[in-house]
Parts: sequence; C-alpha cells; structure tokens
Amino acid sequence: MDTLAVDELVRLLHAENYEPARAVENALPEIVRAVELVLERLEAGGRLFYVGAGTSGRIGVLDASECPPTFGVDPELVRGIIAGGDFALRNSVEGAEDDTQAGIRDLISRGARPEDAVIGIAASGRTPYVIGALDAARKAGALTIALVNVEPSEMEGHAELTIAAITGPEPLTGSTRLKAGTAQKMALNLISTAVMVRLGKTYGNLMVDVCATNVKLKDRAIRIVSEGAQVGREEAIAALELAGWHAKTAMVALKLGVNADRARSLLDQAGGHVRRALGESKG
Repeated sequence: MDTLAVDELVRLLHAENYEPARAVENALPEIVRAVELVLERLEAGGRLFYVGAGTSGRIGVLDASECPPTFGVDPELVRGIIAGGDFALRNSVEGAEDDTQAGIRDLISRGARPEDAVIGIAASGRTPYVIGALDAARKAGALTIALVNVEPSEMEGHAELTIAAITGPEPLTGSTRLKAGTAQKMALNLISTAVMVRLGKTYGNLMVDVCATNVKLKDRAIRIVSEGAQVGREEAIAALELAGWHAKTAMVALKLGVNADRARSLLDQAGGHVRRALGESKG
C-alpha cells in the first residue's frame, strides 16, 4: 500500500467502501428484529443504550447524540456509553476496553431496568468492557443485542440477538474504524431511524419533530410544514410561531384548520403520531 501513487491508493481504499453495505444487507433480517424488539421496549417506557469502546463507542455516542435534534426526543431516551467516559471521545484510552468491571459499573450507574434495550458494539465481538455491560443488562432484565463484525463471536453468548455485519479484513490491517466502523454506523442509522419512524417521529419522510433551535433548523421546519401541509412559506411561518416552532403541531393545525392548542391535544390523544391525529389511514 505504501508504494502506491496517491490516486491508486485512494481508489484502493474506496473500493473497500462497498463491502460494509453488502455486510449490512446480509444482516438485515437481524436488524429488522432488533428494530421490533427495541421498539417494544421504548413503547413500554424504556430507553436505548449503545455501549462500545474506541471507534465503536464513538459511533454509538454519535448516533445517540443526533436523536434529540432530529426527532425531538428526550436526551435520556437514546444514550451512548463509551469505555473511558467522555474523555475517550477525543482521546485514545485503549486500556479501557479491557475492563469488564467498568462495563458492568457504567451500565448499572445508568439504572438499567427491564424496559430498557442495550446494544453492545464491538468489531471483534469480544471486547471485555462491552461484554461486562451486556451481562449487567441481562441481569437487570433489559433486552441485549450484540452488533459485531465477525462470526462466530464471543458476544453471541452474552446477548439475546446478534447482528453480525461481516466486513472481512480491513484495507489497513486492524484499523476497524474503516470497514467495520462504517458498517456499524450504517446499522445504527437503520435501527434508530426505523425505531423513530415507528414511534411517530415522522410524517411520510418529513422529520416533523425536528427541534428548531437555530436559523438552519427553523428554515427546515418551515420547509417541512410548508410541504406537509401544502401551504406557502409565510403561512407555514405564522403557524409555527403560534405552535412555538413545533413543526408537528403547526402541521396538524394547518391541515385540520384548528388552533395550536387543539392540534396539541389531538397529537397527545394520538400518541404523537401525526397521521393518527389527522385521522388518516397508513395505507
């Protein structure tokens, strides 16, 4: 690899980028089951935890941290736990992954309970920290899922369901931030997005629970309401202002011709699902 010209090197590395998608596609049946199981837990009032070390931990934290602004959920609903704590997000804390007891402690400290779901992430499928967290989760009665990139894996024996996205040898030997990390991010994207859609966080493909906390997101909320309610930009802005910039409420108010308070009440009765609040069939 180190003898290649830059264009050859980049093309060689990019050629490997197709493998993660194929690996995730092969694991789709298990991912579907994971979505179903996680959804059951969240609908029962539980939380979703991602647990990992190094790259795997950072990917879990990334997916979890993007759920509140994208779907308007409480930051406690989806949480990422990384070996070594927040310091490990920016710094290498390699020894942390070998501490089984730390995994147990970190999971217990979050107050794991039967309603929760825990996804342990490890390319090797044998990270002690993650195994400790999975064992603590099982002891608490929580749902346990292993996301790995090898088969068979040690973590299979510590989880109720295993998602094995087999990515094969890395182009840079041992650097799991490449193919394995990409496959992990793809799998978590699928799980969290599908779960949130089923929880009513979207209307069609519109993210109607987006948190309009800055200029960019306010503009996005305007476009979402305008498209979803089929109204002009100015009418969408007026409805959003009356709804406290909550896109979902503004959209229901516009589509049904009711005020924001009535729209909120209808959404509450519908469990937050726009389509139910509108009395529309899922088709």
